Amino acid sequence: MTLVPPSEEQDRSKESPGSTGQLFSVRATTLFRVGLCAAFLLVIGSGFVASAYYHSNYWNEIGYAPKQPVSFSHRRHAGELRIDCRNCHASVETAAFAGMPSTQTCLVCHSQVLTNTPMLLPVIESAARNMPLRWSRVTHLPDHVYFDHSIHVSKGVGCATCHGDIGKMASTAKAEPLTMRWCLDCHRDPGPRLRRPSEVFAATSPLPQSPERQNELLRFYHIRTGNLTDCSTCHN
Repeated sequence: MTLVPPSEEQDRSKESPGSTGQLFSVRATTLFRVGLCAAFLLVIGSGFVASAYYHSNYWNEIGYAPKQPVSFSHRRHAGELRIDCRNCHASVETAAFAGMPSTQTCLVCHSQVLTNTPMLLPVIESAARNMPLRWSRVTHLPDHVYFDHSIHVSKGVGCATCHGDIGKMASTAKAEPLTMRWCLDCHRDPGPRLRRPSEVFAATSPLPQSPERQNELLRFYHIRTGNLTDCSTCHN
């Protein structure tokens, strides 16, 4: 048996890393740890970015204003001329769908006013061809969601609550996200969104109301919040 001096044994252990039981070098281990931390931060960061995007105005199409067959201005009609919403959206008080203005509705006024303007040409052509105007929807709800305009306006929820300051819009654009969270916030606490009967069809957003006034309107409209958050309320 040959004895090896301690100094030579240490030199040999340095030359053969595997003899110490270490599979990877210190440098490889460090790189692995850095990569693992980077992957973890990437996953967490991606989650935050995805959440921010999902709750952003871009995802919810806030400000989305589709092109319409007629350059109709709510700012001019509802804001400046103060034409009642029900003149064009005739079924808003009686049906789930508010209704859209027909060609004949437009011609009630425009058969005598601004009859030769280029922007009115689609209405004239629609009447001549007996083809209805095809308005583009500004707000879209999923098929599994049921929304009834008539019950909301009859309970004091103003048009501007969901549609924004419509009287200030030259081009009608989406003003609220209309997500499930947004709707539930209103159903849990409807008081701040309620208006007097004479103000329901106003074209501007309501002013903040005192808690006393909110409670008064809740009693006036006989609103009980106990079942407003039931699934069957919106998902029939």
